[in-house]
Amino acid sequence: MSGSNDKAHKLVWDLPLRIFHWGLAASFVGAYVLSESERLRNVHVMLGYTVAGLIAFRLVWGFVGTKYSRFSSFAFGPLAALRYLKGLATRSPSEHTGHNPAGSWAVYAIIGLAAATCVTGYMNFQEIGGDALEELHEAFANAWLVVVGLHLVGVLASSIAHRENLARAMVTGYKRGVAAAGGSARPLVGLSLATAVLAFWTWTLATGGQVAVDAGQASESAGAATESGADEHDDDEDQRG
Repeated sequence: MSGSNDKAHKLVWDLPLRIFHWGLAASFVGAYVLSESERLRNVHVMLGYTVAGLIAFRLVWGFVGTKYSRFSSFAFGPLAALRYLKGLATRSPSEHTGHNPAGSWAVYAIIGLAAATCVTGYMNFQEIGGDALEELHEAFANAWLVVVGLHLVGVLASSIAHRENLARAMVTGYKRGVAAAGGSARPLVGLSLATAVLAFWTWTLATGGQVAVDAGQASESAGAATESGADEHDDDEDQRG
């Protein structure tokens, strides 16, 4: 009986982490699909800002969130990840209530690539760096897509090996585990995060993408004003001469 109770389903993933996970997935897919669309460029940019905000939240939540949301709960080295993958290949992987060692490296890679994609995307939107930066932005996005693909394969393989639907666990928050539960679902934080994302999307779409447009126009105006001031200064110098 005690073994059965130990394997009971317990709350592992808090609501903020689940909102982050699915919000990031939706934003990435949407931004990637729309990356070549000039007509919907503002939606692409809106989703890019959403990714940036979600990554900023995840970095904070990785230190102040519930047990299995914290980076300290999945600080595995590369050897641990390799051992887990070896066990997965033989269908005898080690049990982990939170992120497994291989999954932890996927998390770190996705956070890093998402941040790099956002930074280069913003710089490209401000017309900084030219074609080289645009290609770098696309390279980061494509690398992110590859990691996501590997992550999905890993989730499927782990689900089969552990006989547990890990994708569903990221929806409900509940997993089978031997460790103590992760604590409160933190519903207020999760709902606040979801509300902030939806409010940002609603405002941006209702204004016809003005959030994205204004950001670009502000940068262009600043650049134009600088160039105009420089030209006027040169004209004054010529007249004095």
